[in-house]
Amino acid sequence: MLMKNPPHPGLSVRHDCLEPLGLTVTAAAKGLGVTRKALSELINGRAGISPEMAIRLDKAFGGGAATWVRLQAAYDLARAMKRAHRIKVARIKVARIKRNHLARAA
Repeated sequence: MLMKNPPHPGLSVRHDCLEPLGLTVTAAAKGLGVTRKALSELINGRAGISPEMAIRLDKAFGGGAATWVRLQAAYDLARAMKRAHRIKVARIKVARIKRNHLARAA
């Protein structure tokens, strides 16, 4: 189920990974092989978790790269849903035969 207001995934990195281990941003960034600025932007909610960063986080702290990516996707989707009313789209009608084909493909 989609959380209405999921926290930025950088907070999970800070609270679940860095703080319990007593890691500074500098030390964690060095271990992850990223710049201090890149990690700081992530844990302060100014940058997201890329697939590459997800792999780095998994290798360093565990949890699975897919889990880190899902946290980011859930956050991004929740933010987009808050603006969904502003997204104007015309409904595209699909011919009946094509609709049946699409249903079978799914």
